[in-house]
Amino acid sequence: MTTTTKLKLNLGPQHPSTHGVLRLILELDGEKILSCEPDIGYLHRGMERMAEGLTYVQYLPTVDRIDYLAGFFYSELLCRTVEQALGVSLSERVKTIRVTMLELCRIASHLLWIGAFLMDLGAVSPFFYAMREREMILRYFEKLTGQRMMYNYFVFGGVRKDIDYLYDIEDIINIIPAKLNDYEKIISENPIFIQRTKNKGILEPELAINNSITGVNLRASGINYDLRNSDYLYTDIDFKPIVMSGKDSFTRYKARLEEIRESIKIVKTCITKLKKNSNFEQKLINPLTLKLPDGEFYSEIEAPRGLASVYIKSQEQDKPYRLKWRTGSYYSVNLLRKLLVGEYLNDAIAISGSLDFILPEVDK
Repeated sequence: MTTTTKLKLNLGPQHPSTHGVLRLILELDGEKILSCEPDIGYLHRGMERMAEGLTYVQYLPTVDRIDYLAGFFYSELLCRTVEQALGVSLSERVKTIRVTMLELCRIASHLLWIGAFLMDLGAVSPFFYAMREREMILRYFEKLTGQRMMYNYFVFGGVRKDIDYLYDIEDIINIIPAKLNDYEKIISENPIFIQRTKNKGILEPELAINNSITGVNLRASGINYDLRNSDYLYTDIDFKPIVMSGKDSFTRYKARLEEIRESIKIVKTCITKLKKNSNFEQKLINPLTLKLPDGEFYSEIEAPRGLASVYIKSQEQDKPYRLKWRTGSYYSVNLLRKLLVGEYLNDAIAISGSLDFILPEVDK
């Protein structure tokens, strides 16, 4: 007669595949996961508390760091909230510039995820391929903003300067589609990758909704919800949400690939609009007199890792009385409590990696 002993295992926080300082406390029966308890807080930087001591102008350059792989989205969120509170509207060219930067940033974020996800599964080459394409986008960001990651390019009422080097963007969006086809040849039909991802980490629609999952992870479970459909920046842009029904880790991978292709189409549309409309007008908000009226203000956006939002409570000062960020990664990490139960230890990293969470978004 054989007996098994339950084992508690700490996965992280030093593990290279936990995508940051995340500790997963796993209870195992043999190699089968009985429970999972995510332990967060190792990276906590007090981004929300810090906002209460800084003016809006002082706080704006720091918000790129909430998700350092998608900094444009959090700059846009803070700018958008202040602009709507003060009734400031953007010109068409400025809106198109912002969409261009957001979608290029989304592509860069998804490219890094593809490389890191394959690295989690032991495939080294795809990581270097994905980083090669991402590097083209980062070089463009550096050329335009002076920064590769923390851009501080969006400002209250507009952008720091008119967009330039459109031919660089055209080169990027003309090169990447063929590279995505190469990825698919290497990855999508690889029997080891298929075995590690298909029918693994099944995320049922009801479970996703009940756990506040948004973004690609939700749409890969068959739920057609993309905030860009109602975003005022995307009003004049033909856009098709990527919705798939596979619900597993493999489908989440395919959905991100297709989302890159859709983002490329959006960028192409933006380039056409920028060439037709060269009228660069801005009504920038004076940073010396910037104060929000008394009240509560809220904005949201479709970020690469799901719905992101910011809530500001103002008391007619030049700084928030209270500020709260909502990020997709926080809910994806919490989902591991349920998604990993019943799976096996060797699939834990593959399943968690397929959710594309990043710890700065969790430890705000």
